[in-house]
Amino acid sequence: MFATGVTIVTARTPAGELVGLTANSFNSVSLAPPLVLWSLARSAGAMAAFSTGSHYAINILSADQQELARQFAAKDVDRYQGVAFTLGASGAPLLEDAAATFECFNRSRYEEGDHVIFVGEVERCAHRVGAAPLLFHGGRFYTEHPL
Repeated sequence: MFATGVTIVTARTPAGELVGLTANSFNSVSLAPPLVLWSLARSAGAMAAFSTGSHYAINILSADQQELARQFAAKDVDRYQGVAFTLGASGAPLLEDAAATFECFNRSRYEEGDHVIFVGEVERCAHRVGAAPLLFHGGRFYTEHPL
């Protein structure tokens, strides 16, 4: 029952394969140095790519990217089919029209329970001015409503 933002974490393997997944387990850790965290189930198919890779990107989705969140959460599909992106400085895909992007160095990871917590050091970030966030709560997507 905790409302969160929605992200897609992306990376490019040394072999050039693009990996990505929808995650709402994202949080700020530190401003100095700039650190963020996210977690991934140990059983996830992309675990090897994220565990051994040096960089990844966290794309914070905007309110109009609900279908993209579903696409990157689906199993047995080409998650990048029809997706507009550019490659960041480290090679990780930066999704077009995201509310914000964080290009991260894979600084550390912690195995806890059935998940691995990844801590990324933010090397570059950008945001789209005026973008409304995509929110997730109680198994459903929402958009912001000013109070």
